[in-house]
Amino acid sequence: MAVRDILLLGDPRLLRPCRPVADHELADLGPLVRDLHDTLMAFRRHWGAGRAIAAPQVGDLRQVVYLHVGQPHVFVNPRLEDRSEALVEVWDDCMSFPELLVKVRRHAHVTLVYRDLQGQTQRWPLAGDLSELLQHELDHLGGVLAVACAVDGASFALRSQAHHTSYDRSGLPPAEPPTCG
Repeated sequence: MAVRDILLLGDPRLLRPCRPVADHELADLGPLVRDLHDTLMAFRRHWGAGRAIAAPQVGDLRQVVYLHVGQPHVFVNPRLEDRSEALVEVWDDCMSFPELLVKVRRHAHVTLVYRDLQGQTQRWPLAGDLSELLQHELDHLGGVLAVACAVDGASFALRSQAHHTSYDRSGLPPAEPPTCG
């Protein structure tokens, strides 16, 4: 359908929680899903990266996430269950701030519970990259950006400086991890 502009860091709409999709809206999600697909593919062509996008990143404040890794997946009103106690630290990136990397802590394993476009409830146990990715996307639905989930004040790097991200942080006070994911 159309490539939409991706809202960028600083746009207040990214901080607004999304509303659930009502049953009667499921049949009307096709245009949004096509726009999310087109926008993700355009981002991928430009940046060489991009696996998923949340509806609020294109200004639609409904709980919809589009993932395209091998094949497309649409998650309606997704939520996380069975979050592992084990956490992993990752350098997170985002289409809403493509030049910035943010070190965050995410659950190593989660179960994604969502509705598909036919309204059926689905469960998908996730680990590794997909677990981290979908936690990031669901944060978007709650109006939470990765920058708010940073491990500490030194957990930011420009993509162009990513090779310098293993610097020594001794001498910095330990920080309590924020609650995200």
